[in-house]
Amino acid sequence: MATPAILLHFPATPRLLPCPRVAGRPYLVGSQLLPVGCFGVKGSSPLPSQPSSSGRTEVPSKRGGRRGLVVGTVSGSAILLGTASVAAVVLAARAMATSGGGREAAILATRRGMNLFAQGDVKGSVVEFDKALELDPRQRPYLWQRGLSLYYLNRFEEGAKQFRDDVAVNPNDTEESIWCFLCEAQLHGPEEARRRFLKVGRDSRPVMRAAYELFRDGVDTKELLELANANAHDFFYAYLYVGLYYESQKKSEAAKEAITTAVSSPYGLRSGDYMATLAKVHCACRGWPVEGSLNAIV
Repeated sequence: MATPAILLHFPATPRLLPCPRVAGRPYLVGSQLLPVGCFGVKGSSPLPSQPSSSGRTEVPSKRGGRRGLVVGTVSGSAILLGTASVAAVVLAARAMATSGGGREAAILATRRGMNLFAQGDVKGSVVEFDKALELDPRQRPYLWQRGLSLYYLNRFEEGAKQFRDDVAVNPNDTEESIWCFLCEAQLHGPEEARRRFLKVGRDSRPVMRAAYELFRDGVDTKELLELANANAHDFFYAYLYVGLYYESQKKSEAAKEAITTAVSSPYGLRSGDYMATLAKVHCACRGWPVEGSLNAIV
């Protein structure tokens, strides 16, 4: 008796492509252009139409294409296997994993990783981020969330590489340049980290421009803090990055004062920004008491 033909159905799925960004990294998911970042935490819509000014706040859609195993019929674009050999099915499954299905699974793994980070499970978040890279290796230069988690696990060399890979494809990424410095300052000291400093394009946000200059040039922190009163967003970011700068200089008490100030600010408490979550995780990792608890971001 002839073995029935097996058809593996691959519906058309848009490519998941990184696009240039000013704040946020847009991706094409389904039929929407969305930035990868925090999941449904800004505003009232779970799928905002624009990235936030921080570049850390929106998320890929939870929706994705499906992959079906069809026997005896042809639907859409299909691969016809003359026999139902196990080897053929395995090869087809591998093809699915590196096509749209792999990308969708990688997005889900990234979402899980971000949620674990938000709950304070930094180690678990890296497990999920690494899983995302296994599913879709092309995500490596864009998975900045992984670099942040690596910093808090003291895996500074890997963290620096993650941020350098990011800047290699996005040469205007101010925050990744700073975080690379933070990792390398822990490895080599702040002076050597400054010699290795990643130069990026001019940031349109005054507060982030000042933060960049602080880390690049070692100027007085007052120049960044002078921008703190512009609005709630800038207040949070000014104090966060001043605190991180102090940490790179081994000034733990000054770092604690600045970062706890950022966490307890209105933006730090209520914005839902991934970096506001990071500030809370930072305090938890350092054993600093802060207002507000760690919670899932979705």
